[in-house]
Amino acid sequence: MTGLIVFIVIAVIIVLWVISIYNSLVRLRNNRENAFADIDVQLKQRYDLVPQLVETVKGYAKHESTVLQNVTNARAAAMSATTIDDKIKADNALTSALAGLKVSLEAYPDLKANQNFLQLQDEIADIENKIAAARRYFNSATRELNNAVQAFPNNLFAGMFHFQTEPMFEVPKEERAQYEKAPEVKF
Repeated sequence: MTGLIVFIVIAVIIVLWVISIYNSLVRLRNNRENAFADIDVQLKQRYDLVPQLVETVKGYAKHESTVLQNVTNARAAAMSATTIDDKIKADNALTSALAGLKVSLEAYPDLKANQNFLQLQDEIADIENKIAAARRYFNSATRELNNAVQAFPNNLFAGMFHFQTEPMFEVPKEERAQYEKAPEVKF
């Protein structure tokens, strides 16, 4: 009889331990999804501002239609992305298109002095900073989930409960070289 009670107590402890691991993994997965929802909020703000930027620039840069079209197409693709991975890829494409727009704007000093453009540029810079912060938080949440999924003893149960390591929000490899190069400062 004592052996049965000990067995039941050990079984209950193991079941509670597995439940604790499962609940911990669920919390971490939900934290990661919430972190990406924060990115979505900032991206939505960015998508709303991009048409304003494009319209402002159109008046000054009529012959830069390819750059403006790239920004518009990238924005549309980003807005129609549905999965986290698709949104990450689409956002990277929009970031590249906006970088191309910034480079082409350097040719228009009158535009840079326009008050509406300056205000819009400040808003976009603010949103870009918020997106960067949200991405850092997302990557932190992803790292925590990945650590939990890979660490012992969680890894014994993670696969059984369909938890897996998730990708970080990273700069695409083909763009990494340009970001690692120091920017030129000209006076």
